[in-house]
Amino acid sequence: MKCPRCHEGDLFPKGTLYNVSKFADMNDACPCCGQVFEPEPGYYYGAMFVSYGITTALVLAIWLGLSLVMEEVTMLALILSLTVMLIVLLPVIFRLSRAIWINFFIGYKGPPQV
Repeated sequence: MKCPRCHEGDLFPKGTLYNVSKFADMNDACPCCGQVFEPEPGYYYGAMFVSYGITTALVLAIWLGLSLVMEEVTMLALILSLTVMLIVLLPVIFRLSRAIWINFFIGYKGPPQV
């Protein structure tokens, strides 16, 4: 969750991961190299596809894990497990998908030269 250009500045403010009203807040620019984290309006719409992929992988992992532990996976067990997992991991998935998305388009250039 660091700046894709210098790998030093944080993409998100510290201490806001599980703050319900602030988990989606991002820093405007990197404090180290000045890279803008939202180059254009609507830049992170594509991160929804990354989030979809991550969530799909987690759903399949939960389903496989339940099928290994339980003799018969009931719909109730699956829905409860997925609901708990998605509520707990929502901020992490949101931030991870944005970090992956910005790294697709902004390459590493090394630490800033002082």
